[in-house]
Amino acid sequence: MAAVSRRYDCSEPMERTRGIAETVSAVRRGELIVMPTDTVYGIGCDAFTPVAVQALLDAKGRGRQMPPPVLVGSVRAATALVEDLGTYGQDLIDEFWPGALTLVCRANRNLSWDLGDTKGTVAVRMPLHDLALELLKETGPLAVSSANLSGRPAARDAREAEEQLGESVSIYLDAGPAGQGEASTIVDLTGPVPRLLRAGAVPEEKIRAVVGVLLTDEDEPRDESGDQAQPISLAKDDLNESAPDKSGPDESTPNEGSPDKGASDKGASDKGASDRDGLAEGGLDKGDKDAEGDKGGDGSQVSFDKGADPGRAG
Repeated sequence: MAAVSRRYDCSEPMERTRGIAETVSAVRRGELIVMPTDTVYGIGCDAFTPVAVQALLDAKGRGRQMPPPVLVGSVRAATALVEDLGTYGQDLIDEFWPGALTLVCRANRNLSWDLGDTKGTVAVRMPLHDLALELLKETGPLAVSSANLSGRPAARDAREAEEQLGESVSIYLDAGPAGQGEASTIVDLTGPVPRLLRAGAVPEEKIRAVVGVLLTDEDEPRDESGDQAQPISLAKDDLNESAPDKSGPDESTPNEGSPDKGASDKGASDKGASDRDGLAEGGLDKGDKDAEGDKGGDGSQVSFDKGADPGRAG
């Protein structure tokens, strides 16, 4: 728990700069932060610090069966987190990132992290928010969930987030009201055909225009025995930081059945820090052309003018 929470008014340039610097330091220390996105406010932490991820789940009153998604500051960082994007992932990224589309992929097995009971998957998104992207460029990927207690509405501003989360969070970055306030669309790319896990800000019709065939709840897959296949482990309401939380507090014991942490824990922590730092360096490069929210010519990299409105939606 944070000793004293601090809130930074990011509408003031100097306080914004100071707030981002303090937030980066807090993330490095394994503390929790609250940040704005293009949807709603999110509570976040270093995705490669397991104790911080567990603290995030505890702050919200959730168990490991509800792992948080990961926000990234660049396409390059996203691709480093996953085994592959499947047949349609790059096309979806080119069309909708940065923006309110979350992609569920097979996680990179070579990375040292523990987001919870993901069954080998990770949900990733690149938000359309200049402050969030500026922060992610410095921190590397962040595990981010909606800034609220389980069972309560997602926070639309920093004040609402602080009322719910209090001093469990070290730093609140206040950029005014959040963007569009609508949950991101979630698409599962782990199967041979993309599947819509949750309707959201990106219309289903626009997804279909890119991928052609898009499975929905009405098209439940069957395994070889004819039984309905098991759904992906990441719950629909918990895949994205923008989803209002409809679940109650989890009663399960975190890390139940996991091995005792000994000397190997430091090695894993060091490996996670190395992974994180490498991905931070793969964030928005200073040499990238400012696009003011538009994708680059090849769709692979986006940079934002720091003077842009941090609350605008895509």
